[in-house]
Formats: sequence, structure tokens, C-alpha cells
Amino acid sequence: MTTSHLNGHVAGEGGGEGRGGDEELRGGQQHREMAVDCPGELGSRTLPLRRSAQLERIRQHQEDLRRRKEEEGRQLDLNASLRLRKLSQHPHIGIDNPTFLQDSHTPLQPVLSSQHTPALLELEELLLSLKQVRGCLADQQSQNDIELVLTLLHKSDFQSALKIHNAVAASMHRPSPPYPHTEQALQLAMESLLQAHDSIAEKEMEPEPLPTQGETLTQWGGETVKIIRIEKAKDIPLGATVRNEMESVVISRIVRGGAAEKSGLLSEGDEILEINGVEIRGKDVNQVFDILADMHGLLTFVLIPSTHTRPPPVKENVVHVKAHFDYDPSDDPYVPCRELGLSFQKGDILHIISQSDPNWWQAYRDGDEDNQPLAGLVPGKSFQQQREAMKQTIEEDKEPEKSGKLWCAKKNKRKRKKLLYNAHRNDDVDNEEILTYEEMALYHQPANRKRPIALIGPTGCGQAELRQRLLNNQPDRFAGAVPHTTRSRREGEQSGRDYHFVSRQTFEAEQTAGKLIESGEFEKNLYGTSTDSVRQVINTGKICVLCLHTQALKVLRSSDLKPYIIFIAPPSQERLRALLAKDNKNPKPEELRDIIERAREMEQSCGHLFDAIIVNTDQDKAFNELLRLINKLDTEPQWVPCSWLR
Repeated sequence: MTTSHLNGHVAGEGGGEGRGGDEELRGGQQHREMAVDCPGELGSRTLPLRRSAQLERIRQHQEDLRRRKEEEGRQLDLNASLRLRKLSQHPHIGIDNPTFLQDSHTPLQPVLSSQHTPALLELEELLLSLKQVRGCLADQQSQNDIELVLTLLHKSDFQSALKIHNAVAASMHRPSPPYPHTEQALQLAMESLLQAHDSIAEKEMEPEPLPTQGETLTQWGGETVKIIRIEKAKDIPLGATVRNEMESVVISRIVRGGAAEKSGLLSEGDEILEINGVEIRGKDVNQVFDILADMHGLLTFVLIPSTHTRPPPVKENVVHVKAHFDYDPSDDPYVPCRELGLSFQKGDILHIISQSDPNWWQAYRDGDEDNQPLAGLVPGKSFQQQREAMKQTIEEDKEPEKSGKLWCAKKNKRKRKKLLYNAHRNDDVDNEEILTYEEMALYHQPANRKRPIALIGPTGCGQAELRQRLLNNQPDRFAGAVPHTTRSRREGEQSGRDYHFVSRQTFEAEQTAGKLIESGEFEKNLYGTSTDSVRQVINTGKICVLCLHTQALKVLRSSDLKPYIIFIAPPSQERLRALLAKDNKNPKPEELRDIIERAREMEQSCGHLFDAIIVNTDQDKAFNELLRLINKLDTEPQWVPCSWLR
């Protein structure tokens, strides 16, 4: 079965022509095709007829306005002449009304008849009229009344109210609609009206646009097909894999993060017939890849739907795991799509976003989400365990062919080495267990409960010196766990400060109960570090610093102490010689090689348990890096096994 990755990055716009366009016509989209082909002819036939009719009605309206204006002008002239005639016949009768002192009108703004002219009162005219009236009155009471009215007229509130009255009266009696000031303005208004009418008509006759995304079911060649339109940006891959089944090209996998997954329109098992009018059936998956490499924008797929019933989409929870092995997809012959394979190293955090395929999970590397547009494929846990078990079986079958003498000699040499601490339980960290992934969660240590720091490394790499430097420089922050021993107390020693002096029976009971992180025998006396001793340091608010062998890691990690494990790795052979020379040590070349080889073995067998690695090329630099990592525990959450938080 051949697969390929549909991840073409696109340069041109996708069309909807060819067989896909014909299919749309047969599927009931004739009105859209008609609108696309006909707007120019339709407009050229109808718009001039509509425009001539409109102009004729406008000319008729203008003529009616002109006649009405002439009639109103004649009426106004007549009224004005009658008023002037009466005033000329009786020049000294009554009081002069200032309203008629300015009897004029502009030709551009027609004036209403005298019956509808508003009474606009001016303040100065009122004051003048009242003073004249007061001079003509003889009785004192009337004069007092006029004086009160004059006082009212001088108030600011009354004057403001008078202005409002005049403004409202003028507005309410103004002709509506107002007459244009010029005949040219009326012509411009008519042209603007016609332009607005034309623009609306053109929009109504435009063809309806094709949907940007969607699915349409139709019949094609006697088969039910669906037409899928997916908008694909240039910088977003399609995110799908295909496989060949005879002459058919079938969608094999939908990858998270791509345009196919976001649209939800493509399904695994769909057969691709066409893409943007290009026939796909009969082509190799590599040819399909080349076709899609130059496509972006609106992609139109003609598909035969999968016969399998698609279950409703289920939102999967993201699972965070720590990788316990290295993986390179370029060296994996089983990866279904090499372009999608996600490489990682032991200790990397992976965010598993899909386990729908139990053999190949979809994941992102922690910190690479922004740079990794598509999820990558990583081997599933059960699949990885099965093939690692098969690999171990093959290697065990080949072991008898090796030279037994050399292999046994190497093991005997290691047995001659004497270590102070030898774990009685679990000679190694589950050698028979096949390590794949460990589920993790973020954890921020509380201010009053610091995580213990465990320094791991072969003898001679400087971890003991780094621990002692922490204890000496900051004794109020760091402390060591008090070990247990069965030997007798010496002069000057204090129980609980130098050692916890216990009987051999008590020591063995704690060892059986799993309370000792590590233990060993030296000169017929037992020594060990218990979890209770570490917990006592933590309860004081200090950071417990330990130097341990790899055999102690499983007991330490299975406790509730949540240790932070740092591996102190040796530098190159020459740098290691210079480092040991500062402590007045002059190791032989084979001793240096043995230290480096032992560090490599420790990292290979227990590297998945390390939280950080420090290469000790220089004591000062290594100490500063150690402090930086410890300080980071107070400011940043760290990934820890989920089992620690349950």
C-alpha cells in the first residue's frame, strides 16, 4: 500500500471548470451559471428604455413646478399691492406696525401668503411699541401694567424664550420641500438619482457567487458523488494522506491542523475523482502530490463518499507524555507517511492530540506548536512495545553466535568493582520493561514544600563536590538527609545530626518496607538513606540535596517526594583529566575511559528519568547552571509524572 502526503503549497488560483463545472449544471445550479453568462446583454437591452421613461417623467415634473411657481408669484404681487394701497390711503391712522416696514422677498425663496406668514416678534420692536402705548395711556394702573411688561422683556430668560419662539415659527412655516436655489442643482440631483438606480440594478443582475466552502451531493456517471469546496491558504497545508487501491485514490488519513481537518468536509475512505477539474482516478499518489503542489485558494474536490458509516466526531483530550526512547522517522520502514513522521529524543514532551489510530498517534512536540503547522505521526504505545519486544527477541536469538569468552570477561571485570551502596531490590531499573511513554502533567512546587534535588553521575564527575558547595555556600537554604547506620556511635557524634543510629533489626525492617532510597553494607555495617530523613528536611522548608546511584532512582520516584533529578555528565577525556587534576588526582587513561563509558551506560539505561543534564566542563560554570535549574523550580511549572499528582 502506497501513501503520500497531500500538503501542496500553492501558487495559482483554483478554478471550477471542466467536468466539475458541468456537474454543477446538472445538479441544479443553472440559475447561477445563467447569471454569470448574461449580465452584459441583459443590461444593454433594458437600461436605456428605463432611463428614457424616467427622464420624461422628470421633465413633466419640472414643468409643473415652474407653473406653480409663476402662480404663487402672481398671488404674492397682488397681496403686496393691496397692502401698499391701503397704507397709502390711511397714512396716519393707528400705530405703525414694524412688521410691514420691511416688506420684501427674494426671488429665489418664494414667500407664503399673508394668511400663513408666521408672526416673528423682535425684541426692539416690542419695546418701542410698549413705550408708545404707555405714552398714550392716561390712567396710572395701565401705565403700571405696561411697566411690568417692560421689566419682563428685559429679563434674559424671556429673551431666550423669544428667540426660540421665532426660530420654531420660522421653521414650521418654511416651504417643504425647499425649492432648489438654481436649476442646475435640480439637474444634478436627477443625475445622481439615475446613477443610484443604475448601480442598484447592476448589483441585482450580478451572478450569485459560489460558496467558499461547503458540500453538495449529486449524481455523476450513475454514482452518487459529493462536491467539496475547501478554502486553503498558501501557508496552511491541506493535511491529508492518500493511498492507491487499484486505480482509485482514497483518502487514508486526516491530519490535525490542516485545512482538511478544520473544514470537516473530507473523510477517511473517500475516493477522489477530480480536484479543480483535473481527473485523479488512475493516477499514482506521487502524481496526486505533484498536482496539489501548485494549488491554493478554493479547491473543488469531486469525491465518492466512503461506504463506512462515519461516527460523530468526538473531541479528544490532549494527553501529555514524556518520551523514553529516541525516534527518527527516516529510519522507520513502518511509518505510513514519512513526510508526516515526527522525530523526537528521549526526554522530550509530546502533546498527543489524536489516538484514533492506535498504531500511529498524532502529536506536537512541546514548544514547537507555532513552528509545526501540522501534527506529526509518532508510534503508538502498544505498537512500539510490540516491535521492541520483537527486536529484543531477534537480538537474543543472535547472542549465542557472539564470542562468549569476551562477553563473560567484561562482566567479571565489572563484578570486581566494589561500590559502597548496592541496591538489594531491583538490580537495575526494570531492564525487562519496554520503555515507551510516560504520561505527564505540569506541577508548580509549593513555597513551603521544596522538591529534593538528586545528583546522579559516575564517580569522578564532580557531583559530590557540587553538592558540598551548595551546602557550604547556602546552609540556610540547602541541607542533606541524615543517613541511617547500624554501626556504633563514635565519640563526638550525635544521633539525628551525624547519623540515625539504629539496630540491625530496625534497619532491615525499614528496608523490607521500602522506606530506604538506597542501602549497602561496608565493613559489616549497614548504611542507607530513608525517605523519612528526606521528608524531615523538606518539612523544615529547606531543599534536600542528595548524591545517589542509579539503582536508587526507582524507590525515590515511587515515593511522594517528587524529586528533581539532574545528571552530572563528564566532559571529553582531556577536560576530565584537567578537572580531576584540580583535586590532585592523576587518573590513568583507562580510568578516564571507564568513567566516560559508565556515564554513557547510565544515560542509556536511566536517561528517561533525568529532568536535566549538566556537562561538568568547569566547576564554576556547572555550579552556576545547577543554581539556575534549582531557582527555576520556584518560578516555572515543571513536567512531572501524572501518578505523582493522583
